[in-house]
Amino acid sequence: MSAFGAMVWNGFREARRNRVTVVVGAFAAVVLLSSTLVTEVTVATFDRVLTDFGLGMMSLILVFLTIFLSSGLLSREIERRTIFLVVSKPVSRTQFLLARLAGNMLTLAVLMTAMMLIFVSQLVLFQVELNSVQFVAAAGLWFELLVLTSAGILFSSFAGPAVSAIATTGIYFAGHLANDLFEIARWMNDGAVKSLAMALYYMLPNLERMNFRPQATYALSVDASTFFSGVGYGLGWAALFTAAAIFIFERRDFR
Repeated sequence: MSAFGAMVWNGFREARRNRVTVVVGAFAAVVLLSSTLVTEVTVATFDRVLTDFGLGMMSLILVFLTIFLSSGLLSREIERRTIFLVVSKPVSRTQFLLARLAGNMLTLAVLMTAMMLIFVSQLVLFQVELNSVQFVAAAGLWFELLVLTSAGILFSSFAGPAVSAIATTGIYFAGHLANDLFEIARWMNDGAVKSLAMALYYMLPNLERMNFRPQATYALSVDASTFFSGVGYGLGWAALFTAAAIFIFERRDFR
């Protein structure tokens, strides 16, 4: 195994030591409880509510797990002094950072796969029709997590875990409110405030472009151009955040 592959695998194993697999059990418990409640509350909209709740809970759990894993990723290595063991070897800081990013995304992919199996099993159990848009929504969520992970690593490259977590959480909420910010800016009369609002809209990632959960809830098709446009948009922001993190991390003094 190459040095890069070994660091990716080590990052995955470290995440497992943090008991992240517990979230799969928590998700299963919540989904099973929700199905019982939903059957008592609604009949006509049972399929939509079950799909919306399952995908929504998956998103919420994985987003906050992403923030937890990425916000303290580099600062933990620096505090434990393990970073010195890595950079003293023929491994560049860029390789180390990219390996940690890949390790986080591997962890999230495995957890998402386990959650999707639970979610699909629930739908099959209650004879809810499966459709491809549900899997498209899960794929879109993974790219949203990629943007948040790269943002968390960027903040972690120069700040502590608390600040990184707060900033990454802010990116998440701002990213899902970006469309509202754009609409508000369009109706503003004050030129300076409108320009500021528009600038913020373009300076922040619009995470709604990777959110296909509403379409999955109502079984609406997502055309290939919309999906790949969202994926490309997410990859662009992830590359930008990662490049900024590498730039800062390469110049940081660990002493």
